[in-house]
Amino acid sequence: MLEIKNVARRYGKKEDSFLALKDISLEFDKGSTNAVIGKSGSGKSTLLHIMTGLDHPSEGEVLFDGKNIHKSIDTDKWRGQNIGIVFQQFFLQPSNSVIDNVALPLKLRGVSKKEREQRALQALISVGLKDKAKNNANDLSGGQKQRVAIARAIIDNPSILIADEPTGNLDTESGESIINLLFDLNKSKGATLIIVTHDNDIAKRCHRIIELRDGKIVSDRSKK
Repeated sequence: MLEIKNVARRYGKKEDSFLALKDISLEFDKGSTNAVIGKSGSGKSTLLHIMTGLDHPSEGEVLFDGKNIHKSIDTDKWRGQNIGIVFQQFFLQPSNSVIDNVALPLKLRGVSKKEREQRALQALISVGLKDKAKNNANDLSGGQKQRVAIARAIIDNPSILIADEPTGNLDTESGESIINLLFDLNKSKGATLIIVTHDNDIAKRCHRIIELRDGKIVSDRSKK
């Protein structure tokens, strides 16, 4: 499904350049659960940006069903149709309603108001927030805001769901609830789940753990 082949990412030029990723090769199987771990500066965020088409590799390529996402296809369109990203910071419009926040990706694509509200409501049902649809996003708790962010990420039924430090701004109880929800969505929707995290307890719940250090893969292990 998603394959990363010999990817490197260099920032800067000549003597001031910095190699953030070094010869990364990975494959993610459909429906699998994966954790990408490593300390700050290990290359986790750079890898996330490249595998989702938000950044370009300096070397190598990222393939989805055999096609280079940076060259062979419309990257923005591909990402909107196939990738759901849950960020640590939520990135909600605080004064807008919950349903409008969830429906935003469809609005940007020109989907009719009726259809996008119907699909947004279904996504909210999936994350247990149907009763908050008309509330302003600013009125929600941190855990509820993260659920809204997840609903927005799954509104188009992505084949790959990526969560970047999804519990970083949450208390323990809310964080546990969010992680349970992500794994439930992996099972119910069959989406490939990739969690970028520094939390080893979260990583251990995944079938596969990929560890980065100084831009390199130092460990890639799967449960038997």
